[in-house]
Amino acid sequence: MLQTVSRGLDTGSPGHTLGMVIESLRVPVVAAPMAGGPSTPELVAAVSAAGGFGQLAAGYLGTEAVAAQIAAIRTLTPGPFGVNLFAPGPVADPASYAGYLAELGIEFPLGTPKHDTDGWADKLDLLVEEPVAVVSTTFGCPTAVEVDRLHAVGSEVWVTVTSPAEATIALDAGADALIAQGAEAGGHRACFLDDPADDPIDPLGLLALLQLLTAATDRPIVAAGGIATGAAVAAVLAAGARAAQVGTALLRCPEAGTNAVHRGAIGSPEPTMLTRAFTGRRARGIRNGFLTDHTAGAPAAYPEIHYATSPLRAEGRAAGNPDQVNLWAGQAHSLSPEQPAGELVTALWSDAKSSLRRALSD
Repeated sequence: MLQTVSRGLDTGSPGHTLGMVIESLRVPVVAAPMAGGPSTPELVAAVSAAGGFGQLAAGYLGTEAVAAQIAAIRTLTPGPFGVNLFAPGPVADPASYAGYLAELGIEFPLGTPKHDTDGWADKLDLLVEEPVAVVSTTFGCPTAVEVDRLHAVGSEVWVTVTSPAEATIALDAGADALIAQGAEAGGHRACFLDDPADDPIDPLGLLALLQLLTAATDRPIVAAGGIATGAAVAAVLAAGARAAQVGTALLRCPEAGTNAVHRGAIGSPEPTMLTRAFTGRRARGIRNGFLTDHTAGAPAAYPEIHYATSPLRAEGRAAGNPDQVNLWAGQAHSLSPEQPAGELVTALWSDAKSSLRRALSD
């Protein structure tokens, strides 16, 4: 059972009280960190300027690039924002993915598979030296010692979880808030362990996950997964979340760095599916030829497969071929609008309040 814990540590450095970032927002809408290009300083700043909370995706970026983007955000907005880190995972056995890559290599250009930590330690050091309001994590949880380092400089720690078991680990480590990621969410599943043995088990949808977590802890929860409308924002707030996290809904905003092929696919009627085909870790994307042909044989080997397929994805983007690109998107991607991020955040909150009023009217 999750422990019920309430934190109120005030360290002051970035000018806020731990546990209070969500409560201080004018608009309870959080921008999902979307690594690989979509998250830009302009997108982060626009969401924060509209009263929401922007997050920079540090995944796949070198430490110097992260520092430069943090500096850029600070020139664009005085408001608080967060930085998201990928927690490192286990090294995959080359024998587990050699056959898959040999088959792909017949048809596509491939890179060299490799394992790395995505600069986890160096990025943590940077965020201790250059504190931000929130450091969030995906794919795992910082240790209690790492959480304490971030708390010491005034940063909150939010951990993305997909199950009550992961939430327990995060709370035990001292997380200030949980980002509850439902199975509807686009992009990578945030599971601490990507185990194919769990694939036959139905992953928890957002509403079920929210109910389980809010019944067990009073720690703030940010709801993520398939949220594309104000009505959905209202729904997760009614279910106990303190804020709604949107990602796919922002992909068509002009401030987003979404590549042209990906941007063109968002909003289509094409359904999504879960796959390891592009990266070796389960992720939800718009169904295309590559997913249809290669999902069944894709191994669990992240980031090894991610590096191996990087050239074929680059080739697909350059050629404008959506069948060769990872089109990460949530299940409600067809509702994603094409409008400035600030306008979208404002509209989501206005529509959410209208939805709540309608639901409560006699």
